[in-house]
Amino acid sequence: MGNILKFKSIFKYLGPKDWALIGVILVFVIIQVYFNLKLPEYMATITTLVQTPGSEMSEIWMNGGYMILCALGSLAAAVMAGFFASRMASAFSQRLRSLQFNKVDSFSMSEINKFSIASLITRSTNDVTQVQMAFTMGLQIVTMAPILAVWAFFKIYGKGFEWTLATGVAMVCIFVLFIVILVFVIPKFKKMQVLTDNINDVARENLTGLPVVRAYNAEDYQEAKFEKANEELTSTQLYTTRAMATLMPLISLIMNVLLIAIYWIGAILINNSGADGALETFANMIVFSAYAMQIMMAVMMIMIMFIMLPRAQVSARRINEVINTESSIKDGTVTETDPNIRGEVEFKNVSFKYPGAADYVIKDVSFSVEQGETIAFIGSTGSGKSTLINLVPRFYDATEGTILINGVDVREYKLEALYNKIGYIPQKSVLFSGTVSSNVAFGENAGRKATEEDIRDAVRIAQGKDFVENMENTYDADIARGGTNVSGGQKQRLSIARAVCKKPEIYIFDDSFSALDYKTDRVLRTALRKETKGVTSMIVAQRIGTIMDADKIVVLNEGKVEGIGKHKDLLKTCGVYREIAMSQLSEEELAI
Repeated sequence: MGNILKFKSIFKYLGPKDWALIGVILVFVIIQVYFNLKLPEYMATITTLVQTPGSEMSEIWMNGGYMILCALGSLAAAVMAGFFASRMASAFSQRLRSLQFNKVDSFSMSEINKFSIASLITRSTNDVTQVQMAFTMGLQIVTMAPILAVWAFFKIYGKGFEWTLATGVAMVCIFVLFIVILVFVIPKFKKMQVLTDNINDVARENLTGLPVVRAYNAEDYQEAKFEKANEELTSTQLYTTRAMATLMPLISLIMNVLLIAIYWIGAILINNSGADGALETFANMIVFSAYAMQIMMAVMMIMIMFIMLPRAQVSARRINEVINTESSIKDGTVTETDPNIRGEVEFKNVSFKYPGAADYVIKDVSFSVEQGETIAFIGSTGSGKSTLINLVPRFYDATEGTILINGVDVREYKLEALYNKIGYIPQKSVLFSGTVSSNVAFGENAGRKATEEDIRDAVRIAQGKDFVENMENTYDADIARGGTNVSGGQKQRLSIARAVCKKPEIYIFDDSFSALDYKTDRVLRTALRKETKGVTSMIVAQRIGTIMDADKIVVLNEGKVEGIGKHKDLLKTCGVYREIAMSQLSEEELAI
């Protein structure tokens, strides 16, 4: 019962149409039960007619015809109930997947990391399938079993104490069997979803890092890691499968023993009754055996549902966890700002630490950048450069302090309005399955869709024209998922072209020139300054050559600002910057 109460939390996602279908299913189930329970009555009538001298053959045929009609009616009702149950469950699972997908789209990186990508995939596929199966079967079983059991009980009530006692003993045996299953098997069902998450995680990690695995001859290590996860899941599945495989024969055995007991008791009762009562007792035995089997079938259906329910309940809880999780990034209300102010960014005493972490990654950072300026961020690995830049588009929110765009706190913007102002190029270039054009024109900016001319200009500015026009079908050339059919440098240039095509107020380059050679890097940045004049650029880079020409350079060290200024000034005033510069360029190159 507790599992049912937990599982019902998923019912809140049912719509009016779903409840209407449930009502229709209930009607067909009642019709099916009615026809099933009418069959034994006609069987008893035929038995009596056969044993009664002088009975008309036409009466026997008529009752036989009624039995056939009842069987056909039961079949039709079962088919219709199954059809509507499958339709309703499929539509409901579609809604659950959509709700999860839309919710995950609103998550910040904090929520994504909380669940893990592998778990989110499992929750929107395997878990939804478990709930769908429970609904498909449950809508028929949960409604049919109680109605069938109660109705059949009233049909046989008072027809024989001995038979009733035998039926009660059989039900107790099944109940004990159910308790055993509940204690030993149900916990394993609950564990299987977590193990499925684990095996998906290991498989995804191996596929993502396959080149590294091969380069380091680590196939055996990864195989052992996968085998451990696989063996754990397999052993759990075998345990539950074997238990369920044992359950059905045992239930069949109990039902067959009950049937034998009913006939054995019936034989004694017929023998002890006189010639006048033998026929009635025999007819009662036939009816009782049929109804007893109906009751046992109802009990068995309820047991099967209770065995299915725990796994579905775990899946429902996991689905609810995703849908009910509130994103830490709250949508604001500001959509429009002063049209005379564009691309201005200011950090005021900004500090940040990851959720659950004790130490700050960024501490008390302040700077400002005006429209059209280029500001760059440099520092050693782990100094907080990428983390700082990711606070602007609100992938995370600052723990302390304020980030302003055009004089407005980024937390006050509607997310769509904020993203319209930003052209983001991530550290790891991301391409989607489609074509060059679909990747460059990805998304919209304030409802404006990119034209073919916009796409070509963006690719040209990003220094991708040569390789794109040499591809088969040029701008309509296919791009594989993840951009696996283009090089790292080509992926970066297409990612930059995507940002340029958007025509934003602010570019955010998160180490987005790392895969480019020095010549392409410089030519590309020169083209950006010339072709996108008036757009603010925020650049995270490891190479001094990429940021030497920036209007401002922010030097970070362990999350704190060590210096802000131009290249030449920082060489004189900031030891950390000079150390980085000296490690990459000679004295002569720095002097130039």
